[in-house]
Amino acid sequence: MSAKPRVVVGLSGGVDSAVTAHLLKAQGYDVVGIFMKNWEDDDDSEYCSSNEDFVDAAAVADVIGIEIEHVNFAADYKDRVFAEFLREYQAGRTPNPDVLCNAEIKFKAFLDHAMRLGAEKIATGHYARVRERGGAFELLKGLDETKDQSYFLHRLNQAQLSKTLFPVGELRKSEVRRIAEEIGLPNAKKKDSTGICFIGERPFREFLNRYISKEPGPIKDERGRVIGKHEGLSFYTLGQRQGLGIGGVKAKGAQRGGGDHAPWFVARKDMEHNTLWVVQGHEHPWLQSLALDADDASWVSGHAPVEGTYGSKARYRQVDSPCHLASGANGAFHLDFEQPQWAVTPGQSAVLYDGEVCLGGGVISSRD
Repeated sequence: MSAKPRVVVGLSGGVDSAVTAHLLKAQGYDVVGIFMKNWEDDDDSEYCSSNEDFVDAAAVADVIGIEIEHVNFAADYKDRVFAEFLREYQAGRTPNPDVLCNAEIKFKAFLDHAMRLGAEKIATGHYARVRERGGAFELLKGLDETKDQSYFLHRLNQAQLSKTLFPVGELRKSEVRRIAEEIGLPNAKKKDSTGICFIGERPFREFLNRYISKEPGPIKDERGRVIGKHEGLSFYTLGQRQGLGIGGVKAKGAQRGGGDHAPWFVARKDMEHNTLWVVQGHEHPWLQSLALDADDASWVSGHAPVEGTYGSKARYRQVDSPCHLASGANGAFHLDFEQPQWAVTPGQSAVLYDGEVCLGGGVISSRD
């Protein structure tokens, strides 16, 4: 019986990738772990957990009984992900670095490196699935809907998917933790990381401050009254509620407990006049959109889906919303929604689904 092929697993130090490596080894694959270092600008800071994560990843490799290699992709990351991230912020948009990181680092630089090590496949701890049908590869949602990460993987293409395994995509998170405890993984109870992939858990504004110049300006309400001062439009995102520094501004003579005490949300960013527009109340019309335009489309199958009705997400933590797709030229497309979408944000990804199949998507350029 011939040995099963070599699979290189991206070990992050977290429980999902650890269980991924364990499952593949149990299936008889020749498993090698790789720890990717993508950021080194401030290794010594309290927020950079990369060294801690490597120690966790190495401990996991030891328990599972596989080799681990530490690979530095920081230069690639800076060129391909971080530079783009800053460009988008400077233009007043809110990019999604996790989407870029998957497309440019984890499934390009890392995949290339794995192939040089003689691997036939790579595997990561993402909650998603790959299905082969008639020689083509489909990207499916993870079975645990609360953890599904297909949104962040929507830019993967046929060549990348043909070489990728997502073992935990078939499991629920509770099951992954149970397996980790059962086999005695040291990180079985480690909490999930929530920070942006390279910034970690640090205060975001303080981080961006180092790279983007601040240009303070007025905060205005829908009537055009100046009710505060912003620190620079790049630091705010549509739908943002915290950190606006404009507490309870209320109309004169308003009764206590009236709608005048409703929280404020960022609704528009006017780059030309350096003005931040805010509105009161989550359901304010300025926060609702019935359509959006996107460009820089990437379709999993290699070609745009036919025009018609699909499910879509205009932000990660959203349930799929029915929409009508109209394709344009040069990777642009337009979506019309059946129900208003909340805080559609330029720079974020609009991702399309046909049931559990992720079709791909693009970068939101404008909203209606």
